[in-house]
Amino acid sequence: MKATAPGRPASADPVTDYVTTLADALRGPARVKSALMREVHDGLTDAVEAQTRRGVPRTHAARHALREFGAADELAPSFQRELTLAQTRRTARVLGVTVPVLVVCHLLVHTAAPGAGLGSDWRLGALAAHLGAVATTAGLLAVTALAATGPLTRLLPTPHRLPPAVAWTATAASVGMALAAVALAVVSALSANWPVTSLACVLAAVSHAAAATSARACRECARAVNR
Repeated sequence: MKATAPGRPASADPVTDYVTTLADALRGPARVKSALMREVHDGLTDAVEAQTRRGVPRTHAARHALREFGAADELAPSFQRELTLAQTRRTARVLGVTVPVLVVCHLLVHTAAPGAGLGSDWRLGALAAHLGAVATTAGLLAVTALAATGPLTRLLPTPHRLPPAVAWTATAASVGMALAAVALAVVSALSANWPVTSLACVLAAVSHAAAATSARACRECARAVNR
């Protein structure tokens, strides 16, 4: 096991070096990852202190505790799975929040266009259909993901393909929101009901940013867990 990541100077504490190496190998939500690493650090520190109280030199005690705990590269996959599930749940929650925005955008693109004289534009009709399909898929998958990564994990294993499925659905949702924001910006300029469509445009843009960021993090976790 490497004491520290490449290019990182070693500290005086082998436990700190070990936790740093482990943390550098993981991808996931910062708060969950920080809590996991704090738990590992505290557990190892307690093990070292227990041995030093029995007269074992601290250096030897640290080496023994790390050897008993296991090599960082051997334990990283199990920690990564936990972080990937946490990120999957987070992305599913983002989908749960943004699906209503998708539905609103779908309705406005579908109904506001005729008022703007664009009702015959097949591209707006196709976009409305796309938003409706993505909203339905994202909503169903969000509910499934939250259920599959919650209490059910005690009884059933989490489907292997669930994290990438959530990641790519969130990606599709974010693309739909970006397209909706552009379409609503155009419709707003031509519609008498421009305050509503403008507000929906802003909501679509904000939702796009949130979904795209969470989707990217979920894709990174899904790739990391399959390494």
